[in-house]
Amino acid sequence: MVTSLRELGMALRSGELSPVEHVTEILDRLAADTHNAVISLDTEAALAQAAALTAELARGEWRGPLHGVAVGVKDLFDVAGLPTRAGSNVLADAPPAKADAAVVARLREAGAVVVAKLHTHEFAYGPTGDIAATGPALNPHDPTRITGGSSSGSAAAVAAGHLPLALGTDTGASVRTPAALCGVVGLKPAFGALSVDGVFPLSETCDHVGVLAADVHAASVAWDVLSRPDGTGGGIQSPGVAGVRVGVLVDDYWRALDPALDAAVATAAETLRARGASVVEVSTPMIDELAATYPVIVGAEAYATHAAWLAERPQDYQDATRERLLPWAAQPAKEYVDALRARRRLAAEMRAAVGDLDVLLLPTTRLRATPVGAEEVEVAGTTVAVRPQLLALTLPFNLTGWPAVSVPGEVADGGLPAGVQVVGVRFEERGVLRVASALTRE
Repeated sequence: MVTSLRELGMALRSGELSPVEHVTEILDRLAADTHNAVISLDTEAALAQAAALTAELARGEWRGPLHGVAVGVKDLFDVAGLPTRAGSNVLADAPPAKADAAVVARLREAGAVVVAKLHTHEFAYGPTGDIAATGPALNPHDPTRITGGSSSGSAAAVAAGHLPLALGTDTGASVRTPAALCGVVGLKPAFGALSVDGVFPLSETCDHVGVLAADVHAASVAWDVLSRPDGTGGGIQSPGVAGVRVGVLVDDYWRALDPALDAAVATAAETLRARGASVVEVSTPMIDELAATYPVIVGAEAYATHAAWLAERPQDYQDATRERLLPWAAQPAKEYVDALRARRRLAAEMRAAVGDLDVLLLPTTRLRATPVGAEEVEVAGTTVAVRPQLLALTLPFNLTGWPAVSVPGEVADGGLPAGVQVVGVRFEERGVLRVASALTRE
């Protein structure tokens, strides 16, 4: 199987491989998946679309680099003809969606073939990927470990080599954390850059649509296709990083608990410096106060979405999800409004603190993949809760809305994957991807 989107696109365009052959192979792979990544296959519709795209190529018609490419989408996105269940028994009887989510429609227009709905942490309310009506998603690098979440199936399907790219969502970690734990690329664009129409919400203040991909090139192609009015795109061009100003965050808040993660960032910084970037240390003294607004905002907005169901059918939620949602029922409105106002003020202060930089460089998570079901783990003789450590280093950039990408870092111990995060300050998505490309030597 061709897993590189660059090679796959060339094979499809040249006729070496037809969309029907490619999609048939992917459907077979997904049907045999052992990582619980797949919720449902859209076999009949996918094969029909692949046949139509094969006929277009025979006529000399080509829609661009995703023509005939199989993709999957997290089961928060509406796909016409399939139910959206969001990992929950609450939506077990959901009817088939009548229309595609806006970003799914854009992928189809560009020639991509949507083959599957993929696993999500229940209602996207968790960074582990092991709480869902269908059970936990399993990490392809070690099936006893979590994938990270909530775009768990998207990360697992890409990491397993089934798909070159998949759609996910990111409210605080949900594209970048599973990308880091599964060793793939995860792009969270700037807030509002991609439409959330047709996507089940978690927090309207922090929800982002994103992409998980096998490499930076595939993420760049997907970004071009999804963000450009004409739906075209050829992937990132790599002019290098000479002169790029990179900030390495030095506050205690930004430090990983796993030494391999900080070491991966140090290696990444040296790589960028060797390629002509300027790497400087930067402090963000407001970060703890800014991060503290996140659970208040997301908790209030998530509870508002689920209040009626929680009252009518609480038993249909997974225990962990229900127990996280219910406490927000008693939250005073003033606390929510105060958190929104503090977020705006503190995000502006953080922008001022790092404003002359192009990008920030930091670990994606404080931990690597932990055992499935483990709520706490021991690190360096200290017991820590897993969930906050998978959120802490990503959620600030949902509050600021800045673009960010997680790429696999170099792991000296040869163990589980480690994610390095590149965050745009002055740089937008293509600039962030350019820096990421320099780190991955594409």
